[in-house]
Amino acid sequence: MIVNGSEGAEAAEIGGKAATLAALAQDGFDVPPFFTITPAAFTRTGLRAEVRKGLAGHLKDIGPGPFAVRSSAREEDGAEHSHAGQFLSLLDVEAADVPKAAHRIWKSGGTETLRAYRAERGLGSGDHAPAVLVQRLVRARVAGVAFSADPVSGRRDRMVVSAVAGLGDRLVGGETDGDDYLVDRLSGALLQGPEEGVLSRDDLEALSAMVARIEAARGAPQDVEWAFEGGRLFLLQARPITTPLRTAPIADPKITIFDNSNIIESYPGLVSPLTYSFAQYVYARVYPVLMALLGVREDVIRAQGAAFENLLGRIDCRVYYNLINWYRLIALLPGFSLNRAHMETMMGVSEPLPAEIADALAPKPAKGWAAVREYARIGRTGLGLVREAIRLPRTIRAFHGRLDRALEVKPADIDAMPPTALAAEYRRVEGELLDRWDAPLVNDLLCMMMFGASRKLIERWAGQAGLEVHNDVMIGQGDIVSAEPARRIARMGTLAAGEEGLIEALEAGDFAALTQHPELEREVADYIAKFGDRCTQELKLESITLEEEPRPLLAAIAAAARSGRKPVHREEREKDPVAALFTGRPIRRFIARRVLALAKARVRDRENLRFERTRVFGHARRLFLAMGRQFHAHGVLEDARDVFHLTVPEVLGAIEGFGTSTDLAPLAAARKAEMARAEKRPDPPERLTIKGAAINAADVPSASPGDDDDDEEVRTGTACCAGIVQAPARVVRDPRTQSVKQGEVLVARFTDPGWIALFANASAIVVERGSLLSHSAIVARELGLPCVVGVRGATEWLTSGERIAVDGAAGTVRKLDA
Repeated sequence: MIVNGSEGAEAAEIGGKAATLAALAQDGFDVPPFFTITPAAFTRTGLRAEVRKGLAGHLKDIGPGPFAVRSSAREEDGAEHSHAGQFLSLLDVEAADVPKAAHRIWKSGGTETLRAYRAERGLGSGDHAPAVLVQRLVRARVAGVAFSADPVSGRRDRMVVSAVAGLGDRLVGGETDGDDYLVDRLSGALLQGPEEGVLSRDDLEALSAMVARIEAARGAPQDVEWAFEGGRLFLLQARPITTPLRTAPIADPKITIFDNSNIIESYPGLVSPLTYSFAQYVYARVYPVLMALLGVREDVIRAQGAAFENLLGRIDCRVYYNLINWYRLIALLPGFSLNRAHMETMMGVSEPLPAEIADALAPKPAKGWAAVREYARIGRTGLGLVREAIRLPRTIRAFHGRLDRALEVKPADIDAMPPTALAAEYRRVEGELLDRWDAPLVNDLLCMMMFGASRKLIERWAGQAGLEVHNDVMIGQGDIVSAEPARRIARMGTLAAGEEGLIEALEAGDFAALTQHPELEREVADYIAKFGDRCTQELKLESITLEEEPRPLLAAIAAAARSGRKPVHREEREKDPVAALFTGRPIRRFIARRVLALAKARVRDRENLRFERTRVFGHARRLFLAMGRQFHAHGVLEDARDVFHLTVPEVLGAIEGFGTSTDLAPLAAARKAEMARAEKRPDPPERLTIKGAAINAADVPSASPGDDDDDEEVRTGTACCAGIVQAPARVVRDPRTQSVKQGEVLVARFTDPGWIALFANASAIVVERGSLLSHSAIVARELGLPCVVGVRGATEWLTSGERIAVDGAAGTVRKLDA
């Protein structure tokens, strides 16, 4: 009537729980030593005398105690009905108390609660007295339950773990909630869980592996009780999950890699469905034009239609590049098979594709006649680029002409258009510009080539001094449109300087106060007329522009009035910095001047053409907002701005007739709620590797803090503007809700034109993302602010109020309080 756990027996004799544990022990799982007392060993008054006599020996065999005494009924832990919670369990039982405890558990098979449970499920009403399982008690450091599938959602590709410090009875009994973890079955990645829970990463890995092995051994998803005693993991119980589960997903080996290390400068943070679909459509229309300009045959371009349509991805409401498709297209360019490493850098991401994936996508290195043909392609493309470079001024003028014609409809006219006219206007702009986006594409390509070539040349000939001159020439141009707002705001600040009442009104966002200052009012009106579409995150259609909300501009003017800072105009800089570099070397001086002049022109036109892109996005924003107002007027949407939670095809389809649904308000509401949930979560990682369908990216965990050493005293980035400043840091994540006090160092992940108010007060700029040609560098140069970009993890490494030293020439940021 006592069965050792190692012997095993049928469930009819020792119950389902004990039979399962015996089988798992025989399969090699670490089950605490146990034995089972069969139901026949009990009478109404207690254990039979002969059983009592043998009990001490069995207790000695499994350990010194204390013990766990638990039920093991015939149908307990069955595949259809687990009987969970229907029988008594007792923990921490001393050896002398085991007979009494065992009898109590045997008697729990006759409760009214158990009869009701079985009657509700249509089970038999006979004798259900359980066998009793006696087990050495695990002195648990941490214990809990784990499900090899998610019993709530029914998904079999997830594992759910709940854990508490110490024994797990409080968790199983519902007395405490414990720490909950959600683990991806395929990758083992932690999808959800506390930042500092009771389980370590090693604990989770060991537990996940054990639960997966138990499922494989039992042939079905399992509900497992477990405990860690020190570092040793014990299996306490396993039973089938009885709630309905979904079909197991078919394994999908396809890999997709998403990366936002480059595009985050254009589309930071959450991005609305309308902005994403607009950007995705623009990329799909514009980049085939670039491929054609670079000498790729039209039939090859047509064959890559799916890649052009999938250059972007939207993960947790953030925009990413689909790296594999970008690589697939870059591999088509002339010369790729001859100079793969250099051309891979065109993707501009922080780390390359894994070698095994890149090797599978890239063509084989060209040899023999294949190499000859490839050089011929390069030659044809090079001649084509020379031709485009010669024609570029004319191309830019023609582009500006098309742009002015495309955007000739005034905002007031847009506001008066009915929906069909708005859709027609959008189609007109689309047709005028997207298929003829030649000037920005050609100039960007030539800019990248000339900027890099000129920088390498000047560094080779003049070293660090040459690089500083290169920076000054490239990003210190007064005729770059990105620098004009800084000069205008400084001038308006001069007009307001000394008038404390006006400055306070501007800081409070009182636009009406300008009526008492006609010259400043005129300057502000002129600024908004030209730069009204320049705002924080200006390429997002949902962003609030200066036309709608001028408060950021007023705040910038007030900050400029208090600081008294003036932009560093070109005439104040050295007239001919190249001459000083190459004294006595006229040939190098001549070549350097010509090369720098060519690169400078391309950088200037790059920034100025990007401003034109802002105008296009601004026009699209006005059109879609007008459509949203009409949808609201017709009862299609609850709010006009809900239009940003629809896609471009959904908006146009609702007007032009090809839409698939007329019930747009619930769709917009669902997406708005999705973005609200995403906003509360940390950003996903910069690089995401997804196995299978891209929808699996929804299960990717948030970015971890990383392995950066927060105790580092110095970090280095790209030097953009010389100067040394020692001041408190001010970490800013949202310029719309945060500010910089006079003299603080602005520290940010990225910046765009909407940050100008914060620049006016800052004494230096430190940015995680960006390059020499980023907005941060250009505006900092114009304002004479020391600036370092590309400082990894700066917003996590530094804290507001901490004193730091910024060296804009060396590109270093040093903690002074360390």
